[in-house]
Amino acid sequence: MDSYFKKRYNSFRFAFKGINSAVRSEPHMKLHVLSALGVIIAGFVFDVTKTEWCLLAGSIGLVITAEIFNTAIETLTNLVSPQHNPLAGKTKDLAAGAVLVAAITAAIIGLVIFLPYVIAYLQS
Repeated sequence: MDSYFKKRYNSFRFAFKGINSAVRSEPHMKLHVLSALGVIIAGFVFDVTKTEWCLLAGSIGLVITAEIFNTAIETLTNLVSPQHNPLAGKTKDLAAGAVLVAAITAAIIGLVIFLPYVIAYLQS
């Protein structure tokens, strides 16, 4: 049983190592984390509902997950195709496009949630 827990512990340790690597090495990931902190602060300031918290948390998770996948795909593409290759470029563009779609989706959700709060605040 000890081996089972050690394997689980190592799995989590490697996963956190990957997250840490993405945050430290990827400028866009830093921007996503900073944006997430802003959204969390705004959520507390405007006292959003539980449902809105769930949508915000899901959006934050979606964007950060997409960025980590993008980083993994770019890293692997650079490993297997160090020379310029149109398919490697397309692969990287597709991964980056997925992050953009996730970020736009998150921004729309953020606007739908926060815009009424901001309007109400400005009218008071």
